[in-house]
Amino acid sequence: MYTFPFDSEDTPVHEKLGGKCTSLAIMTKAGAPVPPGFAVTTDAFDAVMRQTNLLSEIKALIGGLDHDNVAAVDKVSETIRGMIMELHVPDSVHEETHKAYDALMAQCGGEVPVAVRSSATAEDLPDASFAGQQDTYLWIIGRSNVMQKIRECWASLYTSRAITYRQANNIDEDGLSMAVAVQKMVNSRTSGVAMTIDPSNGDRSKIVIDSSWGLGEMVVSGEVTPDNFMLDKVMLHPIKTIISDKHEELIPDGAGGIVRREVDEARRNSPSLSNDELIAVARLAKSAEKHYGCVQDIEWAIDADLPEGKNVLLLQSRPETVWSQKPVEVKYTSMGSGIEAITNSLMAQMGDRMGKTGS
Repeated sequence: MYTFPFDSEDTPVHEKLGGKCTSLAIMTKAGAPVPPGFAVTTDAFDAVMRQTNLLSEIKALIGGLDHDNVAAVDKVSETIRGMIMELHVPDSVHEETHKAYDALMAQCGGEVPVAVRSSATAEDLPDASFAGQQDTYLWIIGRSNVMQKIRECWASLYTSRAITYRQANNIDEDGLSMAVAVQKMVNSRTSGVAMTIDPSNGDRSKIVIDSSWGLGEMVVSGEVTPDNFMLDKVMLHPIKTIISDKHEELIPDGAGGIVRREVDEARRNSPSLSNDELIAVARLAKSAEKHYGCVQDIEWAIDADLPEGKNVLLLQSRPETVWSQKPVEVKYTSMGSGIEAITNSLMAQMGDRMGKTGS
């Protein structure tokens, strides 16, 4: 089976879907607001790679690498990716992928742009964070373009960053595979990330949200300083707000691609989320944590084309991988904990209301 719709009734299997696609399928099945799409499974990648002895060649190339030698890693990465891009893709893989793509376009009411995202079997594990190490392509239109980006995602299993990370963390190259997510593109007015923990100290009674205008890649990559919000996880009351100078955004160019644009003066220092949207994002993150039963790191977006109340979408949810690996005793200095947290949060809200009314 070379494809797997995210809304399939079948149980998603990590070995077939990789970390990202498994998460998207699970959250779709749970009723989360996930844009529709499908996975090109690891079976497709394996069918391409096993036509030759390339896997043995790759293992030999990587085996002797010193991951601290940046130039050597870059050279090996370029060589491997070039070899993968030259491999023949079997007709059966093409046919099934085209069929899944056509079904997605029919579901969306006509041809729409899609995001094509890598989903490696070694990513989004409880003890590893592979965020940004493999490729993502946005605003892709048309069968042939999508197929080309799927090939590039397969090759990105061997980016310099991915090779170095696996070597540094003793992650075996044997058995690695790559699935690819093909998903309706969100027309992001605002987007970002949220964590159901305070990443600065491991405080699990908080939700921290970063947001900026346009597509979220600039937040994830650190190219723009996002707005930062901290909320009490129980009451969803804002504790801290930092509004940043958000100077650039990524937006659709109207021709099937995206463009970097300077944010207009009126918006660059204005909040990128309203209070209602902030709470909606926090609830989305909290529901993901409840579903998975562990602290989550999510990617989200607000779709400019959807009505208010239905426009906050979940793009990705993965386990938090820093604080969750160590038992940390947190000192709750902002709101306290347990009943104290609830009481203090309620008192803070009452104080805010009194201040607004001038009482």
